[in-house]
Amino acid sequence: MSSRTLSFTVPPEGEGKRARAVMQSRLGLSAGLVTRLKHRPGSVRVNGVPARTIDLLHAGDRLEVDVGDAGESAFAPGGAALDVLWEDGDIIILNKPAGVAVHGRSDRREPTVGAMVAAYLGTAAPFHPVNRLDRGTTGVMCAAKTGWMHDRLRRILHTDAFRRNYLAICVGAPPERAGAVDLPIARFGEEKRFCVSPDGAPSLTRYELLAASGGLSLLRCRPETGRTHQIRVHMSALGCPLLGDRLYGRPSGLIGRPALHSASLELLHPLTGERVRAAAPLPGDMAALFPDGWE
Repeated sequence: MSSRTLSFTVPPEGEGKRARAVMQSRLGLSAGLVTRLKHRPGSVRVNGVPARTIDLLHAGDRLEVDVGDAGESAFAPGGAALDVLWEDGDIIILNKPAGVAVHGRSDRREPTVGAMVAAYLGTAAPFHPVNRLDRGTTGVMCAAKTGWMHDRLRRILHTDAFRRNYLAICVGAPPERAGAVDLPIARFGEEKRFCVSPDGAPSLTRYELLAASGGLSLLRCRPETGRTHQIRVHMSALGCPLLGDRLYGRPSGLIGRPALHSASLELLHPLTGERVRAAAPLPGDMAALFPDGWE
């Protein structure tokens, strides 16, 4: 079991409130988590003494809540060393390499980000990815160290409090130097790919052309929603699929994966209010295609 204790001193206006109410309103715990903690002995303490979620609190009481996960990580430690971009007691932001699945299948013994995190943090630290990246996608990825923080981050995902920017190399170029693709996305039949469809979920991707050379274009993309394969589907719909994208374009001898990189992430820390920024440089296989750089 992982351990993460939140502490709160009850102010005068908290006099007579139940622990449950304070845990939800002041510590930001979901109703479901409070219910789970209710059945976990010793997870709630008042002035150092085990308490119930229905107990009344008084001004000056010290409420302590252990929001650590009850189980261990499902991943056996393994894989390459983790490239950590930013970290505190609740969040870890890393630079994901290409060719590594976030979860993967244990029966194939393939490398996963989960295994890399387990090797770095230990198996007592469960893995909660927030913005998941495809196997071939590189770059900035955020994970929470507890289910509690995962829930807090999921609430701000796809808002201005959690902004993501990607770099993509496309075959051809979009019709405008900058614009937005506002097209709904749905699963393509029973296949493991997606398509633009009027029956799909609302999806919005903003883009900006940074450079063009040799029939390729380098775009900065910002997804406002979080559909699976969103940037890949939207760029294909614009007529400029990602270079090397077998699903939505065609294979390429220039790169062996979809040329997509999660370049930067900026989030408002749910607990501290700090503005956290992390960035990862363009990987070599993509940078080699634009050696002269871009604007």
